Amino acid sequence: MGVVVPLEDERGRSQNAVAQLQALVRDDMEDVNEFIRERMSSDVPMIPELASHLINSGGKRLRPMLTIAASRLCGYTGGDHIKLAASVEFLHTATLLHDDVVDESDLRRGQKTARMVWGNQASVLVGDFLLGRAFRLMVETRSLRALEIIANAASIIAEGEVMQLAAAKDTGTTEDAYMRVIAAKTAALFAAATEVGAVIADRSAGEAAALESYGRNLGIAFQLVDDALDYGGRAASLGKNVGDDFREGKITLPVVLAFRRGGTEERAFWERTLTQGDRREGDLDHAKDLMTKHGAIEDTIARARHYGSIAKDALAIFPDDPYRQALIDLVDFCISRTY
Repeated sequence: MGVVVPLEDERGRSQNAVAQLQALVRDDMEDVNEFIRERMSSDVPMIPELASHLINSGGKRLRPMLTIAASRLCGYTGGDHIKLAASVEFLHTATLLHDDVVDESDLRRGQKTARMVWGNQASVLVGDFLLGRAFRLMVETRSLRALEIIANAASIIAEGEVMQLAAAKDTGTTEDAYMRVIAAKTAALFAAATEVGAVIADRSAGEAAALESYGRNLGIAFQLVDDALDYGGRAASLGKNVGDDFREGKITLPVVLAFRRGGTEERAFWERTLTQGDRREGDLDHAKDLMTKHGAIEDTIARARHYGSIAKDALAIFPDDPYRQALIDLVDFCISRTY
């Protein structure tokens, strides 16, 4: 339906990039996973049961892998990067639990969301439990700066979610306004995950800033591709139902571009389906057709490639080594992914 589909060799290279990163951080990630299992334990049985439902549901652990890779790129040889990586994953999981309640989502990573199994109240409360665990782990590292970075990211993520909620169903949302939303709700955690790698290794402010820039721009590119895939991906590999953003009335960049470029009749369609919530059979296909007509998906991916290039350039300050190359290759994976 007009979505840019990567060529087979590009997909293969991108998947190899993930495998390469996973191989480099495998031992550390085993420690992270063990730490996660240990720290999500509770005398309240529902807490580890619900948390495990999402944490063990097949996610790639991309954000904690970024923390591990960034710390190793900076030559860190201690053990606190494990705690920081686990705290990043706990924070991410907590936001997913909360997001699924706010968005009333039924499916995540191919299975029922926690709220569909245990209810909204339990999902929110277990999310709060995981946030508490995340901050406890950060305190254990005794790095005030790392705590400051991740705590600030948590606040920014919440602000981004509120901004997105305020913009929901508002077809008057501008591209600049939407970019501010994803910079907060998605890119902030990517940026924090990589920046703390330099901080824990006591590297220079310039190197910390470079890794923050890498993570932030990678996160923006990641979310833009996610927006595009919602109108052209596959439910089995996307991790949610295709068209969920459309059904939930979310204003994402493909919608912003198609709305701005469309005529009066087309804008009336977006107003009916997104603002008024009056969606009928065949509307999702028509939405895809309009995006194809106006190049909205292709341009969204082009913007993702732009931010991906910025992310790659940010790593130029570091000498060439396997971790730096894996992080560069990871950008291509995030842009060309089809899951």
